[in-house]
Amino acid sequence: MNYKLLHIFRNTPFGRETLLQSLYFCKTINAYPVVYIPKSDKFLLYFSNDAVQVDLDHSYLNAPETAKVHAEQLFEDMGIKPMFYEPKNYTASTLPDISTNFDYLCCPRSVSDLSSKIGLGHIGPKVRRIIKHATFPVLITSPVFKPWTSISVFFGGSENAMNALTLGLKLAMSSGLPLNIYTLTEKKGEEYYRELIRKNDLESLMDQYTVQWHFYGDKKFDTMLYEVPHNSLIVLGAYGHGIIKEILLGSKMEHIQSTVTNNLLITGPHCTISLQ
Repeated sequence: MNYKLLHIFRNTPFGRETLLQSLYFCKTINAYPVVYIPKSDKFLLYFSNDAVQVDLDHSYLNAPETAKVHAEQLFEDMGIKPMFYEPKNYTASTLPDISTNFDYLCCPRSVSDLSSKIGLGHIGPKVRRIIKHATFPVLITSPVFKPWTSISVFFGGSENAMNALTLGLKLAMSSGLPLNIYTLTEKKGEEYYRELIRKNDLESLMDQYTVQWHFYGDKKFDTMLYEVPHNSLIVLGAYGHGIIKEILLGSKMEHIQSTVTNNLLITGPHCTISLQ
């Protein structure tokens, strides 16, 4: 299957780093990156249960005469054929409708606030809303281009955590990279989590693709974050219980954001992952 990732390009040094990360992600998992170069500072994403208006900061419209050339150069540097997205429908003349018929979406930590205001430890409200309604995983990149050479899944036992684990296995199969699982036991024994794997018929795949399953006591969250390799893609679920036990992108997520510089691939509550 030809998986596609949508990337909203920002023609700035910060945007260059984000696009490099999207291109690297796609090259690693054998997906196709598709770049949208915005011509206005707003667009609509139509999901089945909501329409999200994304208000871009002015930097996304920076130097439009060089934006496509810069993006094409980055494609060329990564050895990938350029693909660009042009909206076909408009809710208003300056409000294009952007398709959500993609398999992944790349976001910086915020699409509607200046990066200097967001920093490392905060996810912008529009990105939160996109994750809440998206039917596909959302890639939130590190501040600068950071190649990753392994996959780390945060697994807390919820239904959405199971989605994240399935996604991690899928990425391991497509990339050939090593996979590690990280679990806070949260007053449950290791066998509780292993039984969840058996009930979901993932035991054989876990045995085949997982290097190690790391378990930590309830008070060892910071220890776990430190021991995740800095050059690993972190896959996790938002919403649900377990590693993220607040509602959408709560305190645990913000703590992760302010503690690690890894790229994050997040599955939201409407995202269902299959191994097909």
